[in-house]
Amino acid sequence: MNRIFVVDIGNTSTSVGVAQGRRILRVGRLPSHDGLDGSKILALLERLSGRTVVTDAVLCSVVPRLNPSWIRILQEVCGRRPLVVSHRIRMNVKVDYPHPETIGADRLANAVAGWERYHAPVIVADFGTALTFDVITGDGRYVGGVIAPGLPLMTDYLAERTALLPHIELGGRYHAYGRSTCEAMRIGAMVGYRGMVREIFEHVREGMNESGVVLCATGGYAAQAVAGLKVPVDILPKFTLDGLVLIHEMNRPAGKSA
Repeated sequence: MNRIFVVDIGNTSTSVGVAQGRRILRVGRLPSHDGLDGSKILALLERLSGRTVVTDAVLCSVVPRLNPSWIRILQEVCGRRPLVVSHRIRMNVKVDYPHPETIGADRLANAVAGWERYHAPVIVADFGTALTFDVITGDGRYVGGVIAPGLPLMTDYLAERTALLPHIELGGRYHAYGRSTCEAMRIGAMVGYRGMVREIFEHVREGMNESGVVLCATGGYAAQAVAGLKVPVDILPKFTLDGLVLIHEMNRPAGKSA
């Protein structure tokens, strides 16, 4: 069975997986700004593929200036131009949105994965540099979503826009109230963020007017952000890459050329 690269270029980091069938075998990451360095891309691809030949690739990106170098290297390695995700490709959901060309490719991949997994009304929350919520209805339509600041921006903005507040790490324990500046900031970020996520989810769920709405979370900060959320949520770290595997399957079936 052929293996493919699945590439998700985000604002901060780029995730790359090697998939066989619908199974993602290995995942690696690269700071997205390194995507302008072809040698670093090539090194990551070689490390992930090892001695195995990878014959194709599918790419989603929210950083267009990085696309040419990734497309060029993937084409050199795989022997064919990668499939680039846009609203024009074949998907298992209908895009019911006024300007579909403005939807991030990663959000389309999440919608595809969401519908394939649940076949029910679903909200996919992707916790990256930005926090996005994408809404798929019970009849399989992508109808829109919500965009909010990502968890790191909650503290980075304070540090950058104030004279005395420091940059902090988001991990670690905290109490009901802070006994230091760093702990106070951590509580504000983590507890406040949970509240924002819960309120957005409830707002969207009410607007969908459907029963049995599922919430799933993906992205690098998902586990931290939903801890203690008190709302049932599935945490699926590789969800965007899973969606890319499905998109490749729908658009480049095994044994057929694009």
